[in-house]
Amino acid sequence: MGRRVEGDGMPKDAAVEEFAGLVRALKARDGRSYEALGRRLSVSASTLHRYCSGATVPEEFAVVDRLALLCGADEEERRALEAAWTEADRARRRAASPAPTPVPAVSAAPESNPEPSAPEPGPGPAPDPTAPDPSAANPSAPEAPRARPRRGAPAPLLVAAAVALVMLALAAALLGHPTRTASAPAPASTAPGRTAAPLPFTWSIGSQLWEGGCGHTYLVDRTPRAVAPPPVAADSGAWAGTHGAVHGGEALVRITVQGRSPSDAVVLHALHVRLVDRAAPLPWNAYRMDNGCGGAVTPRHFAVDLDRPRPLARPVDGLDASGAEVRKIPAVSFPYKVTSSDPEELLVSARTAGCDCRWYLELEWSAGGRTGTVRITDGGKPFRTSGTRGTPAYVHDSAEGRWITDSDSGQTG
Repeated sequence: MGRRVEGDGMPKDAAVEEFAGLVRALKARDGRSYEALGRRLSVSASTLHRYCSGATVPEEFAVVDRLALLCGADEEERRALEAAWTEADRARRRAASPAPTPVPAVSAAPESNPEPSAPEPGPGPAPDPTAPDPSAANPSAPEAPRARPRRGAPAPLLVAAAVALVMLALAAALLGHPTRTASAPAPASTAPGRTAAPLPFTWSIGSQLWEGGCGHTYLVDRTPRAVAPPPVAADSGAWAGTHGAVHGGEALVRITVQGRSPSDAVVLHALHVRLVDRAAPLPWNAYRMDNGCGGAVTPRHFAVDLDRPRPLARPVDGLDASGAEVRKIPAVSFPYKVTSSDPEELLVSARTAGCDCRWYLELEWSAGGRTGTVRITDGGKPFRTSGTRGTPAYVHDSAEGRWITDSDSGQTG
């Protein structure tokens, strides 16, 4: 029981089956083929199929975590998935361990057959008590030692069973401990709530920002008649969620970082961009939230080109044209310090023209002898940005109360 992880002839362990069920659910939710998902996870289609069927348990949780992010799993689902993988990995390690081999060596069947071995010397001697006599044990040498210690036979069995149990317990302890320590660092680097000790700072994000508070484009897989009028910027999150909208061309993400102490500074060292998936741009309609707007202030930000093979967060100066002279706003330069009285806002502008990209950020930090990396996601899911090239674009005519094309509005070119 519980031994089969990769074979096909033995029963599956319950923990392995539970883990495989969660992986199958993720795959079914995404809807893509094994081959398509496998390419994005850098594993073969057959390997991913074995994960889903329970025939194989991945040796590292990282590939499963990438699958969870790719399929849009939230933080709670990823915690449950990691717990299930931990138990399934223990089962995999137990199945690969040689510890259970002493158990079959001491078989209960021979011990229960001393009586049947007695008639074997021949049909002549009828008395059964002659079985312990070595002179009657003529048919084979192995039967003689088993018949001799008839009263003391349970002792070797008990000793062997006890040794087997001790070895199994020891193997479970040795195999279980590395699994916990191997998976423990991952939560510490993914979200502040999952670290062993509280982070020395807090962070929050805004992922439904518009340029200048009025300019943004969403891709929506609906006809214009099925799309509500554009909301005010403050209600953009609810509007986007209702319509299943994806950022078109650009996504603006604001990260607010604040230390917990007024005196002990937290040093922010770097901001990294991690691509989870890159596919062809969505062929959905593009809906613009404005008819053209602009502001006097261009905030400093980090520019990310998602079309590059390895996107980087490049610091860019801001500009303030609200006064008589244009003033430059210096970009954030790492390393950067924050305290409770001196927080910092990091604005990320991620653009793409040629992909439907899912991505997240990692923020490196250090404080008081501690170091770490925080994963910045959109509520536990990757951020998503898709190019708009070649898609029908619409703006909203407030006078007529309907969406019209660029050519109808006279805003083309």
